Order: sequence, then C-alpha cells, then structure tokens
Amino acid sequence: MTERDDPVTITLAGIARLAGVGRAAVSNWRRRNADFPVPVGGTDASPQFSLDDIESWLRLHGKVDESTGGWERLWPRIEDLGDRERMGFVVAESGLRLAGTPRGDGRVDVELTDTEQGLVAEVLRLAQPDSGRAGFRILLERWLSTHVRQVTTTPRPLADTMVEIAAELRDGAEIRHVVDPACGVGNLLESAARRWEERGDLRLTAVDSDPVSARLTLARLTLEHPAARIAVRTADTLREDPVLDRPADVVLCNPPSNERDWGHAELATDRRWQHGQPPRTESELAWVQHILSVLGEGGVAVVLLPPAVASRRAGRRIRAALLRSGLVRGVVALPTGAAPPYGVGLHLWMLSTPGRPSSESSVLFVDAADCRTTSSGTRGTVIDWDSVRDRTVSALRGATVRRTAVVPVVDLIGDETDLTPARQVPAEAAATAVDLGRGWAGLDSALLALRDSGAVLRPLGVANGPTEPLDVSIAELEQSAAVALAAGVAAPAEEVRRGTRPDGAVEVVVAVPSAEPSGEVQWVDFDAAQLLERAGEAVLTAFGDVVVVGTAFGFDAWVETDAPRLLGQHLYRVRVDGNLLDPFFLAACLRVRANARRAGTHASTASRIDVRRLRVLRLPVEEQRQLGELHRQLVKFEQAVEDVGSVGRQLGGTLAALLADGRLRRP
Repeated sequence: MTERDDPVTITLAGIARLAGVGRAAVSNWRRRNADFPVPVGGTDASPQFSLDDIESWLRLHGKVDESTGGWERLWPRIEDLGDRERMGFVVAESGLRLAGTPRGDGRVDVELTDTEQGLVAEVLRLAQPDSGRAGFRILLERWLSTHVRQVTTTPRPLADTMVEIAAELRDGAEIRHVVDPACGVGNLLESAARRWEERGDLRLTAVDSDPVSARLTLARLTLEHPAARIAVRTADTLREDPVLDRPADVVLCNPPSNERDWGHAELATDRRWQHGQPPRTESELAWVQHILSVLGEGGVAVVLLPPAVASRRAGRRIRAALLRSGLVRGVVALPTGAAPPYGVGLHLWMLSTPGRPSSESSVLFVDAADCRTTSSGTRGTVIDWDSVRDRTVSALRGATVRRTAVVPVVDLIGDETDLTPARQVPAEAAATAVDLGRGWAGLDSALLALRDSGAVLRPLGVANGPTEPLDVSIAELEQSAAVALAAGVAAPAEEVRRGTRPDGAVEVVVAVPSAEPSGEVQWVDFDAAQLLERAGEAVLTAFGDVVVVGTAFGFDAWVETDAPRLLGQHLYRVRVDGNLLDPFFLAACLRVRANARRAGTHASTASRIDVRRLRVLRLPVEEQRQLGELHRQLVKFEQAVEDVGSVGRQLGGTLAALLADGRLRRP
C-alpha cells in the first residue's frame, strides 16, 4: 500500500476536542490571533488545518488539554488513512494487542503498513497507564461516528433489553453459548457478556460478512471480556451457513433487512428452510429460519426485525408454519427511534425451540410503542427502556399488563396471519359519561386552584434594583461552608426495584422523568439506601435540601419536601446552612434559565451544567426568607398551570373519543 506524504489535517471541531473547549472558542482564537495557522484544505465553511501546526500553536499558547489530548491527537492520524477498512483494522489490531493476543495465533490476520504499525504502537504507548480499555472505546466510538452511514449498530439500551428478554425466556436455564450470526461490531454479544459472564465458561460466537466488523468484534470482546471463550468468523451467514462448535442456548441478532441479493436462487434447496423457502423479498424470514437452525434444545432467540415482516403477504405461509410449530413465543412492538432506521417502529420477535405447551398454543403480543418520556425540552421525546423491559418481562411471567395480549395460535392463522402487536392487543376502554363528568370536575378544580394561586401573585410589582446586583457562585458558597455539594450516582441495579413504592422505601429520582403511570417509580429499600450512602454509593436527600439537574436538557432546581430520596446521575444535592441561606430563595436563584446558560457549555441540549458556576443573589438572610416564601407561591402557581394543561388535555381526549364514536350530543 502506498504511503501518503500529505499533512495530517484536522477540522475546527477536531481542534475543539483536542483542546477540550467548544467550537466557538476555536473560532474566537482564529479571529483574534494573527499567528493562528492558516487552512491547508477544505472549504470556507469547513476548513482543514495541519495537525502539526495546530498542535504547535496550542502548546505555544498553553491551550492543550493534556487529560484527553493524547487520544484526540492520535485520532486525526488514524483518520488520515482515508479508508474505512484500514482505519478499522488499525483500531482492531490495537485492541487485540492491548488484550495480549499475539499475531499469527491462527485467527484472521491483517497485514498493516509501516505507518499503520506506528499508529498501533502509539496506541499501546498511550494506554500504558491503564488497561487500555478506555482508549480502545474512544477509538471505536470515533470510528463508528466517522462511518455512521456505513455501519449499523444496535444501541446499547436496546441490546440490554434483548438480553433481559432472552434471560426471561430461558426461565432460569443455564446459558453457556450465545451466538450472533450478524454481529456488526459486537454490541449484542458485549451486552450478553456483561449479563452472563460471571456464571463462568461463557462461549460467545460471532459471524459477520464484513471483515472489519468481525475483526473489531474480536478485539472488543477479547479486551473487554477476557474470561469468555470467543470465536469470531468472517462469513456470509446465509450463503455459507458456518457450522458452530455446539448448538446455541441464546441467539441475539439484528440482521440486515430489505435485501434482495441474499442468495434466494442458489439456496433454493437449503436444509434450513424447514418452514418454507423464503421469497426473494423476505430475506428477514430466511434469517429467522437460519437462527432457528442453530438453536439447541430449549434454546431461545430475540431478533430485531422491521414491522413489515409481521404482515407482508409474501411471508404469510412461513409465518403460519412457524406458528404451527410452536416456535414463535411472542412479538414486541418497540417505540419509533429504538434503532436504525430511526423513523420506523421495529419489532422484537421472541423465538424458542418447541417443547413447552404455552409456546405451542399461544403467542404473546406486547405493544410497547407508547413507552416514551415526553418533555417540554427541545429534545422532544426519548424512549423509556425501563418501561419496555418491565412490560415485556412482566407479561412473560404471566402478569396482567396493559397493552399486552396472549392470543391462541388457532386465532392467528388465517388469510393474513398478521403478527403485528397493535392489531392483536385489545383497544383501550371506550370513554363513558362518567369519564366526561370527571373530566369537567377536574378542570373546574384545577382552574379554581390556578385562580387562587394567581390572586396571591397578581398584586406583586417590580422594585428598582441595582443595575449590576451583587451575586456569589455556588463554589464560593461551598468554600465558605454555607453549602455542601454532592453529586448523585447511579444506584446498583441489583438494589433498584420498579413499581408502586411501598411505605418506608426510598424513591430514586432520575434526571429524565419516567413515562410510567402514576405511582410507578423506581425505589430502594430504606435500609439498603442508608448502607449505600455510608459506602459512598448513593446520595440521599433530607428535608430542605436543594436538588439541581446538572444538564441543560430538563434543567431545574427545587427544594426537597418529600425526603428522603435517592439521587441518580446528573442530579446534585445542595445542603444549606439555614443560618446563612434560605433554601427556597436559593432554589429560586438557581433554577433561572439564564443562570444555566452561563454555567453550561451551550454545545447542545445534552450539555452539562457546572453547578459550582451557578450564581446566587447576595442578600441578608431575612430578605432571603421573604423572597423564599414568594418562591413557594410561584411554585404552586406553576403547578396549577401544569395541572390545568394536563386535565385539559385529558378532557379534550375524552371529548374527541366520544365524538369519534358518534356519542356526543347537544342538550
């Protein structure tokens, strides 16, 4: 391979990452410093600079962030290889070398150029202070983000959900062999290893037709999970049908979809088509039958498929045959945006080998498309993965769960054999006259509360104040012992429960609110919460503490009145000295959006807020208490406004439902 003599280049965004600042800061450096390097390529809108020149300039002006600069300086040199495969092979070889895998050990070996070998050596040098796992993750993430249009991955929350569903399907049976026949970069197997590796003797088998993806999967699993027995093969799974060392206990797969050239003609007599030869347009059903062919006795599979697979007429006969054989345990409809393509609500098919009466006689349908958290922030909605997992697992355990249904196989087989959950799950109960009456009563009550709250605030006026009021930062208050700051942490998963919180249990507060029905929360046993706090693994609130959300999305601050509660990640507890600060006044100052903008990075709605940079007005404590009381009234007013909106939307929905049913009449 030809070695390149052109200079390694870097963009403005890359310079910002290298220096640990925002892109706006780099633009300011470029505008204000005459000695800032000139572009060597790119366009006016997206200029490119020589990496060597930029590094020299940053060192000269003392602007290099040494804590992360090593990896950020290395990545442009890897990216300069200019080829997806060569970049991927360098990252993979680095991971294998960090894991201690010798070259020429019988696995797929890739010849690297001298330049590429030098990059691998630089990775090993940078990783010397630790195990190298963090550095490999950085490089893999950068490779994936650079080639996001060419590489499809399974998001980690979805991968973890598929693993949890598979564990429930196994119903406590031992899991020693997990297979992914279309592994990509190994997200599903990595989640499986985290879930089951501690049981010992776990075998992971991965197959992918892309040699770069297969190599990266091998490096990733070898480095992250050295105790597992790992086998990665490069093969076209459908055409070559690679033979496994032993049948699979669990198969997790996100196969390619909407393929036409998958081998339909040459595989016409393949032994795997036990339930019918898949039509050319049904490559997904070819994958389903391949997956079933590698399952051992009692084996289970969770497969991510497009929604059309459940209803396309061309696949009706195969779906019917799968149902008759008792192989389909259930179908889960996921919210839109769960995985690429993000504009489609994908399905999870739950499969198992025959042998259980329940799987032979009925199919579970779970419509989790509504498991979303809606926010007034600019990010709109996000998927509530806890709700998806809980709804599915609870239904598998036989619990009565909303938007789920168990349908006999005999009722599914027909002209369409449609396995779409939304068409099998019963519709919500129809609106009644009682619902309408409750809606109007609720609206009247909410409007009355809003009027009373507004009457308290309406007489308030605006006083003249100093043009530049004196204020103080949380950091300064912390130094003077007026406040004590503690950052929330994620509670250990094994201690967290979900559902209706029992008396005496401690609620877990999260930065992104849950979409569960009222009363359904995360909670931890009180004694366990206290033990976690003493061990430094949890942060508990007390009455009067101020809680601050440490992200721009959902930023808020409030005074704890329902303590004790356990704070999750991105939440901060500010404990005040009551002789120096009024907590309600403090919360009023902290929650102002302008305060968050000054203390944040402004890069996006997901940017962090440096809580210590938030400002508080400097006032005598007596005046603080007066303003703090006004803040309490303001909170009541805001809650009343929110209640009116919520009750109004519910009432509007009831009226619309009655109108659509033709049951709405004038008196």
